Amino acid sequence: MTENSNAGASPFSFTPYQETEGEEYMNEAQLKHFENILKNWKKELMNEVDRTVSHMQSDAANFPDPNDRATQESEFSLELRTRDRERKLIKKIDDAMKEIESGDYGYCESCGIEIGIRRLEARPTATLCIDCKTLDEIREKQMG
Repeated sequence: MTENSNAGASPFSFTPYQETEGEEYMNEAQLKHFENILKNWKKELMNEVDRTVSHMQSDAANFPDPNDRATQESEFSLELRTRDRERKLIKKIDDAMKEIESGDYGYCESCGIEIGIRRLEARPTATLCIDCKTLDEIREKQMG
């Protein structure tokens, strides 16, 4: 069974899980595989938060030129929006970790079927199978 052998690398730099014939879905090895992916992803996101804080502290300057000040504020605003999206993603990662602990990870929250190893490797925080996600997106398009 394959574990994330590239710990510390990009969260999506991992060896894909190799299923064996007749292997039970979301067995201990699979759960460990996804737990490693999620932990590495969260660690990478937290490192980005730390870099942003130190960048904003070290680069914050009171520029006399209004254009320079506006550029800096615009850059900081973009960084903060990015960190906010990442904060929401960290919450999803934490939720996925709780699902691993409870034994619900890997199953569609809408219909209950298996989400699938490859889909979860592509999006470890997925909570819907591909069919339910497709229906969800169609509904979204029709509503908005």
